[in-house]
Amino acid sequence: MRVLVASAPLIGHVFPLLPLALALRDAGHEVLVATAADGLAAARSGLPVRDVAPAFDFGRIARGVLLRHPLIARAELAGTAGTRGAALLFGQVNDELADGLVALAREWSPDVVMYEPFAAAGALAAVRVGVPAVRHENSLFDGRELVRVTTARLTRALRRHHVAAIPPPAGAIAVAPPSVVTQDGWPMRYEPYGGGELPAWLREPGERPRVLVSRSTVAGPGGAGPMRAVVAAADRVDAEFVLVRPHGRLARSALPANVRTVDWIPLNAALPASAALVHHGGAGSVLGALVAGVPQLATTGAGDRRYNATLAADRGAGIAAPAGGITANTLTQLVTDAELSAAARQVSGEIAAMPPPAELVARIESLG
Repeated sequence: MRVLVASAPLIGHVFPLLPLALALRDAGHEVLVATAADGLAAARSGLPVRDVAPAFDFGRIARGVLLRHPLIARAELAGTAGTRGAALLFGQVNDELADGLVALAREWSPDVVMYEPFAAAGALAAVRVGVPAVRHENSLFDGRELVRVTTARLTRALRRHHVAAIPPPAGAIAVAPPSVVTQDGWPMRYEPYGGGELPAWLREPGERPRVLVSRSTVAGPGGAGPMRAVVAAADRVDAEFVLVRPHGRLARSALPANVRTVDWIPLNAALPASAALVHHGGAGSVLGALVAGVPQLATTGAGDRRYNATLAADRGAGIAAPAGGITANTLTQLVTDAELSAAARQVSGEIAAMPPPAELVARIESLG
């Protein structure tokens, strides 16, 4: 069977699709990942990847949307726009992906197209070549709603390819733990995927609680995340802090004795020996901490970050705070609060009980 995997051109969108894509490959199927720009990093997995929009520039699209819709832009930066900003942004993203995805589907002749909610152009390609499509969740939102608001802005591409509407998928895969949020579809265990080498000292716990501090893989407002606030408070906290991929200026500055830096590492491999994760509020980071069963501090920033951080906090497995509100007391609570740790472990057990990607292969095969 041939499976075409379609993703928006962003690392945080394509990496969550790779565990199932690799499971399909390991089961003997041909898998091809279709994306562009930063999403081409999926090639690190060893899967073949095709660039379907060579001129794609996410920054250009985002700037254009923000300038044309200033009120929505303001709400988006505050994390209060809901899906309004995402609809505008990813509607344009998918318009630029659509022609390349349809052309690739015609050329490669897949038996099934698997797409993430913000790559609805993959569903368009499936309709155009007459094969079933599977929606693969990769966030904490309801993918049905994300596809709906995106395709509402995809009218030009639909007209270009003579498709009246995008039908519901033949199947859907839900990755969120139900006690955090409910998603539609076949449940599947979320398995974080990351690149880079893990230094030996990060494989075992340190003398003090270790807190990993990460930032977004997407440049833009809030891209540096909570790192500066953590550094400012670190010397008053009995813990070790590890900044993952800090911006050059911060990495070169004088840091407290209990703060270290590393380049790109597989967070999923480092988290088991860590006491907590502080991050920018991305869905992958929220889910990664939940998988590892460690408390998290997620900042309430732009886009979906406020929503994601609030979900983790409401479940009791983390703290939601603006980057500017991170203090020594906040960080101390993160590494000492037994209730946070207990809730995080509970959700980790819930995720572990969900079917692994390999068990979803038969579901996909039944559609081809």
